[in-house]
Amino acid sequence: MQEKITKLMQEKAAQLLENAQVDYVLGFKQGEFFYDNSPFMFSTAAQLNELVFNNFCAPTLSKYLIDSGKKAKKVAIFLRACDSYNFNQLLKENRIKRELVHVISIPCVGMLDILKLKAEGVKNIKAVQNNEDGSIVLSTSKGDVQLNKVDFLMEKCLACRLDSAQVEFDEVLCEAAKPSRTYDRFAKVKELEAMSPQARFEFWQQELSKCIRCNACKDICPACSCEQCVFDNANAGISSKANSTEFEEQMYHIVRAFHVAGRCTDCGECSRICPQGIPLYLLNRKFIADINEFYGTYQAGADCDSRAPLLKFELDDVESTVLNKKEEN
Repeated sequence: MQEKITKLMQEKAAQLLENAQVDYVLGFKQGEFFYDNSPFMFSTAAQLNELVFNNFCAPTLSKYLIDSGKKAKKVAIFLRACDSYNFNQLLKENRIKRELVHVISIPCVGMLDILKLKAEGVKNIKAVQNNEDGSIVLSTSKGDVQLNKVDFLMEKCLACRLDSAQVEFDEVLCEAAKPSRTYDRFAKVKELEAMSPQARFEFWQQELSKCIRCNACKDICPACSCEQCVFDNANAGISSKANSTEFEEQMYHIVRAFHVAGRCTDCGECSRICPQGIPLYLLNRKFIADINEFYGTYQAGADCDSRAPLLKFELDDVESTVLNKKEEN
């Protein structure tokens, strides 16, 4: 399946570039290793032999459109269901221009977590075969290894909502069956909520103490798209600064989580990119769980029209108790 999708993507990209319908094609470029593919802006048909799509194309692509939009360049982008939420959210926030993007829908083959595979002792992967029975066969330098695919999926794929956001695609490259999977993405949040305040504090203190302030989570996050971030302000005294106190360890990530509350699509890029393995997605997912409880189920980026619960006021909001007290007085 993934070989078929890759070939179709290469053919479509070549057609768009050769006909001058777009200036660039945003996809994935083959890395040094089979599992090390990266986002890449292809500008010529000759480059497209390096365009790949397999189980190791994890990054979401939408944020890369911000820079091309500033240059008024038209870009073709291949979007999976999970990418669609970030694409819509950026459109909603006027960070990208729809007329400068040619959107092509592609199915997802399910992204594998290389760290889980390495922990299983799987190394030197050269190819992956996805079987209809839910298993995968990985070709390695030491022979083939067959595993249960769901046990090695990335968190973002386990928590996938399995449907596409309301995106007006310009083209649908090919259809694919949606996987049948049951996964409670809030299970770990519930575990943390069940802890005592002290135990919960100690959990996060231990995790956040690993932070080296590389800013990778901020740089990769589609919701972190401000022209100038407070953490990049040299006059603020906190820009690109290694944590020297417990307060700084907590402040950076908590402030960032507050900033994206109601706008986070739960794509999990912050955790995926973290070199220290901090489960940052749990901070954002806690906010999502609370928003769902207080304001009703809401998915950031599901459409381009609705306003996030924290950006509008309704009389039946949870804060209505404040109004009721005023009326009593």
